[in-house]
Amino acid sequence: MTRPLRAPRAATLAVLAAAALTPVSALACACGCGVFDVGDVTLPMSSDTGFSAWARYSYMDQTQNWEGSHQASKADNGDKEIETSFFTLGGEYMIDRQWTVMAELPIFDRSFTSTDDGTIAGPAGSIYHAHDNAIGDLQVMATWTGLSPDLSTGLTFGVKLPTGDWHGPNGPLGGPEFDRDSLPGTGSTDLMVGGYHFGDITRDGKVSWFAQARYQVAVAEQGGYRPGNELDSAVGVTWQAATFGRAGKVTPVLQVPDSWRLHDTQPQADPLNSGYERVLLSPGVNVRLNRHLLFYADVEVPVYQHFNAAPSVAIEGTSGQLVASAVFKVQVAYDF
Repeated sequence: MTRPLRAPRAATLAVLAAAALTPVSALACACGCGVFDVGDVTLPMSSDTGFSAWARYSYMDQTQNWEGSHQASKADNGDKEIETSFFTLGGEYMIDRQWTVMAELPIFDRSFTSTDDGTIAGPAGSIYHAHDNAIGDLQVMATWTGLSPDLSTGLTFGVKLPTGDWHGPNGPLGGPEFDRDSLPGTGSTDLMVGGYHFGDITRDGKVSWFAQARYQVAVAEQGGYRPGNELDSAVGVTWQAATFGRAGKVTPVLQVPDSWRLHDTQPQADPLNSGYERVLLSPGVNVRLNRHLLFYADVEVPVYQHFNAAPSVAIEGTSGQLVASAVFKVQVAYDF
């Protein structure tokens, strides 16, 4: 296969991250899993043979209750904790110099602690603990890099399919243990469109920058729940700090992801306590160990966040959304 004229220096890992250019839709969860969907780890990488595969692990523990742009009392929110490990498998194939296809499938291991309404595990007002281990929603994407001769600009198109668990387990008393917005799957079919651009800052190409964005909208839903439309974007800088061996490279990355999501709708949604904007600061590192093996890791820390919340607990018995203080991610990719 013909190698691109210029390999994307800003991205030496997989083409599409989670569920990404996935917003929440691929990593469905209350309070903004879309932070996994854009950034350095999601941009196209070059391959001599055209096929690459990756495995990613992400972790977050949502324990802080936020109302608007400030942390609020935990007593306002019936949900107490959402702890999640995401295991994501993905692959991409370069059809030619301009077209790449890719797919990602997340697997959720989620623990949920919330307040019983008397129909789940015990009396109303008691605290219960639930667990769900299930696959999430499959994403299939295509990238077209024909906008520029050096392949530095691309467009992405895709669909998220409702393969994930959107029913969830029921408690001993028969009621659902998980809210719809905290299940691995949304039950919706979503369309995605986006784009990216990268370029050099220094003449030797060792310092580069990139920008990326993706918009996702549900076009079909099930079970009375429609996730809000979401826009995920990221800008960042990479620096090829060191080289070793024939192909080894160490590339620190500093990026700023932003996620913006509208309110969820339909009868099973919680419109007042859904929708948000969050801006993160994400330092990380790309390490190409050899011609085939790549490693990536980062941590994402909020620098600004605003979460929609019911004006008062009296309106619907709960107010706010659970937020994680940080998100951790590691990924291993292999070029065949």
